Amino acid sequence: MGNRAKEAVSRFMQGYNCAQAVSSVFAGDAGVPEEVVLCAVTGFGGGMGHAGGTCGAVSGGVLAIGLLFGSTGVDEKEAKDLTYALTREFIMRFVRKNGTVSCTELLGCDISTDEGLARSREQNLTRTLCPRYVRDAVEILEEVLASVTSGQSTMR
Repeated sequence: MGNRAKEAVSRFMQGYNCAQAVSSVFAGDAGVPEEVVLCAVTGFGGGMGHAGGTCGAVSGGVLAIGLLFGSTGVDEKEAKDLTYALTREFIMRFVRKNGTVSCTELLGCDISTDEGLARSREQNLTRTLCPRYVRDAVEILEEVLASVTSGQSTMR
């Protein structure tokens, strides 16, 4: 496991949510203050606000791609196209490794319900399963970004 993946898992285990843990380790590369990234991505944890949707680790990775390569205006078609391509590749690789990007499916319970959230907490699922998804998201993201950034001193 690389240093960035270790740091993301460490942050997650300290109490940051999955989306925060993944995206924050890329903030410096994007030249964005960590506090801004942490605030912006807070609601993406638990499959978007404990709704059980897209895994927060994946959402955090998508945010990192946008911060690094995203478009800032309507005339930046190349940046938008690159962001979409990198996002698709990142998601495809995450699905290949874990079978889905659905928080509900990854945890094996629906945390959007009181019963599912209680079961998740009783079985300590976020501490036993989610660190792997955080690690996978960062490692996959680093692989995907390496194909674009090799030889470049800055990403944006």
